[in-house]
Amino acid sequence: MILSSIVAASLNNGIGKDNQLPWHLPADLKFFKTTTMGCPVVMGRKTFQSIGRTLPGRKNVVITRDKTFNADKAFDIEVVSGIEEAITSLQSEREVFIIGGGEIFRQSMDLIDTIYLTVVNTTLEADVFFPEIDKTKFELVWEEAHLADEKNKFDYTFQKYVRK
Repeated sequence: MILSSIVAASLNNGIGKDNQLPWHLPADLKFFKTTTMGCPVVMGRKTFQSIGRTLPGRKNVVITRDKTFNADKAFDIEVVSGIEEAITSLQSEREVFIIGGGEIFRQSMDLIDTIYLTVVNTTLEADVFFPEIDKTKFELVWEEAHLADEKNKFDYTFQKYVRK
């Protein structure tokens, strides 16, 4: 199994503010959907609640320490208590994506093989951050820069890092 993280982060590694994305970049949402489609996604409870629904075409796994968390039965999700349990339950999958939030990214950083990072070329106020990528452990193998346009307010760059 390949364990990957996929995230959009500002220049100061900000990824969220008040349990929401601090920007709206349709191109990044399309990249996220295309990259993760057909693969399981693993997220923390707060990330799941901020999305407000399951992501179609993907198995949704939610990590929470809240033993009382009970998602509405309309949501087709698997609830687990930690990263290790999520990875174990998805062992037979080809690729699994960690999609947030900050604490889940931190807990999984030493386990992941690939990072798909969208660098949002701005610095906005954030209260959740993506961990610094250790360049001694990860190598940048691909990037694609884009300028802001009528739909995407900020310049952004798609990047892919793989563990050395």
